[in-house]
Amino acid sequence: MTSTIRHVPVAIVGGGQAGLSVSYHLKQRGLDHLVFEAHTAAHTWATQRWDTFCLVTPNWQCDLPGHPYDGPDPDGFMKKDEIVAYLKAFVAKVNPPIREGVAVTRVARGADGLFAVQTSEGDYTADEIVVASGGYHTPIIPRMAEKLPGSIAQIHSNQYRKPAQLPEGAVLVVGSGQSGAQIAEDLHLAGRAVHLAVGDAPRCARFYRGRDVVTWLADMGYYEKTVEDHPLRDGVRDNTNHYVTGRDGGRDIDLRRFATEGMALYGVLEDYADGALCFRDNLKRSLDQADRTYNGINAAIDTYIAESGIAAPAQTPYSPVWEPGELVTSLPLAGSGITSIVWCIGFTPDFRWLDASVFNGAGQPKHKRGVTGEDGISFIGLPWLNTWGSGRFGAVGRDAEYIVQVIQKRLGAEGFALSRMV
Repeated sequence: MTSTIRHVPVAIVGGGQAGLSVSYHLKQRGLDHLVFEAHTAAHTWATQRWDTFCLVTPNWQCDLPGHPYDGPDPDGFMKKDEIVAYLKAFVAKVNPPIREGVAVTRVARGADGLFAVQTSEGDYTADEIVVASGGYHTPIIPRMAEKLPGSIAQIHSNQYRKPAQLPEGAVLVVGSGQSGAQIAEDLHLAGRAVHLAVGDAPRCARFYRGRDVVTWLADMGYYEKTVEDHPLRDGVRDNTNHYVTGRDGGRDIDLRRFATEGMALYGVLEDYADGALCFRDNLKRSLDQADRTYNGINAAIDTYIAESGIAAPAQTPYSPVWEPGELVTSLPLAGSGITSIVWCIGFTPDFRWLDASVFNGAGQPKHKRGVTGEDGISFIGLPWLNTWGSGRFGAVGRDAEYIVQVIQKRLGAEGFALSRMV
């Protein structure tokens, strides 16, 4: 028996906030579409975040299309359960035509010019493909992990939930980006002995001269700066996010202060050999560079305040509260007390299901504002898709609106057609 292939003008792959934002704007224009989500809508926030996770940007920046934050604490930072509730309310508002539990396994353009979309529930065709699955797919765990003793519990940051899930003993956190720094703090506050392998992530202040730094930067137009306007151009997409936290009302994360409180800091973890963890000698350089970024952002705010004639309380630059002593580049695992490792070194993209020439040598999509060089394929929800704000709840809606405008122009009147069987 020949299976029936359903046609939809627009197929959206991914049902997170990015895909749902595209669905919102398509519905506003009467454009027929389907959202394919391998799990449930916005599931990542509920299933791949630790228990004390909260936003690092203030709630007022949460402005999904038709769904601005309207809670009682616009200057606060939503916790995990509040984020999930906010997104569930967004799903209810959008009421998207979504196929939950349906994975897209392959997309390729057919001889008829349409995209053949293979899914776990059957085949579809589409005129347009919107890739809304993000860029964080495969957790990075280095090959050195295979050499570690089986007695060491190892998890990735997306599996971490709370300190109690790890065996008793010291914990090595590898990586000091947003996840690594915040997980290290979570363990530290719980009284666990923490060893932290520090990378090159920058940091910023939570509050400076009487206001949240995010608020200052928003007023200064930083979140509206486009990739084309940035000195690094496309290279800015490779930048690591600054570490800071919204926990307990928001505060700085100062790794030096953690060191004064007993946290052991090292450079980048490079290997495990002869029973010892081997670290790069970059700790002081990394801490100094992070502080230069911290003070540099604050100096830019100082300039803005002065040029704008704004009255704001004075504040002095940050001065280190701790300096590394004797350099430790080798730590024998036996005797260290370490019983578990949390790998916080990111993810790699996995777009193998998309058979199209729209990727660079690193497997990242090539695009301008999400629109690729191949008609009919767009991306949404990637860091710096267009601006610094693209990876946040506040700007993804604008990115989605732009992509939908492009799609509508390409589809023309056919975009308003109902789904049809072919």
